[in-house]
Amino acid sequence: MLRTFLRLIAAICLAGVIGLWVTLGAEKGWTKTSVPIQKTDEITGIEYPVFENRFVPGLDFLVAGCAGSIFLAAVSFIPTTKRKKP
Repeated sequence: MLRTFLRLIAAICLAGVIGLWVTLGAEKGWTKTSVPIQKTDEITGIEYPVFENRFVPGLDFLVAGCAGSIFLAAVSFIPTTKRKKP
């Protein structure tokens, strides 16, 4: 029963991490907490970057989440000893 529960939690965690990574931007580098956006000056027409605070998960986020899911699944395969009833 516990083994099945751990495997189910691991699968849900893996799907959730991949889903969040794809939904929030799927950055193929490190996680970013601010993103540059190009703005144009109205008078001169010169473009300049403005940083917007936004969370974009990177590969480090994806790898950490997948490692946690694999750990949970691996724990479910550890053999247990059965206790003898008196």
